[in-house]
Order: sequence, then C-alpha cells, then structure tokens
Amino acid sequence: MVRSPSAAAAVAVLLLCLSGLCRGAERLGERECEELGFTGLALCSDCNALAEFVKDQELVDDCRKCCTEDSDDSISKLVYSGAIIEVCMRKLVFYPEVVGFLEEDKDNFPYVESRYAYGSPPKLIMLDDKGEQKETIRIDNWKREHIRQFLTEKVKPAKSET
Repeated sequence: MVRSPSAAAAVAVLLLCLSGLCRGAERLGERECEELGFTGLALCSDCNALAEFVKDQELVDDCRKCCTEDSDDSISKLVYSGAIIEVCMRKLVFYPEVVGFLEEDKDNFPYVESRYAYGSPPKLIMLDDKGEQKETIRIDNWKREHIRQFLTEKVKPAKSET
C-alpha cells in the first residue's frame, strides 16, 4: 500500500486538531479576553462550569479562547473567599436577573458585596483570601438562579482566626 506524504500530513494535522493542540491558533490575547470580561479566568474547567450556567454558546466559545487547560482535577475545584458584583446603575434596567439577585438574594451571601461603577457591565469579581482580585466573569446573560448556584459552589468565605 502506497501512501502519499501529503495524505499523511493531513492525517497528522487532523489528529493534532482533534487532540486540542490546534486550539492555540484560536486563542485570544489578554486584552481581547479582558474586553470580553474574562480577566484572570485561567482554567478551562471554569468554561465548562460556565456552559452549565449559561446557554450562550458564543460566550462559552469566547471563554474557551481565553482559558488554559487544567493540569489537575483538584485545581478545577478552585474556590474563592469572596466576590464583588460590579454593575453600572444606569445599565441595571437592562439586567432584571441581576437586579432580582441584588434585591432579593444578595443578603443570603454576606461575603458578596455590590459595587456600582459607571459603564461597567454586570460582572463578578472573584477574590482570594487576602481580598485580592483573582478572576472577573461577566454575568450579563446569567439567570438569577445561575448567579446563586455559582456563588454557592465557587465562594467559600475564609474561616476567621481567633
């Protein structure tokens, strides 16, 4: 059986792409990711979690263009010590799900604060145990129950030392 070098090369490229190694060509730069609201989003498992909460395939695809592969399953269990919901007061009218969360659910999450910043789309700013920003996730397409579920799973306040 005679195989042509171009056919072998095509098969090799196909296998690389199927294994995920070709994804690098689709990756976005840090600035583009930040403009999409994915600053600090490091793990692709977070994009998988996002896909469960938000049924917007374009948003999930953008997330995957800004993430890095998980190296260990334990890393995908990453949790934060607190969070800030940041949104523009003038834009709130366009996000009734976020308004509903802020008005009716936020009090159930004492480790989550709200911050109003002019022109800011609704986003969660995830904080480490030192109160430092670790990740920012836009939530403008999220339903109220998705915000609650995400905060319940991903934010565990640090135990205070006495």
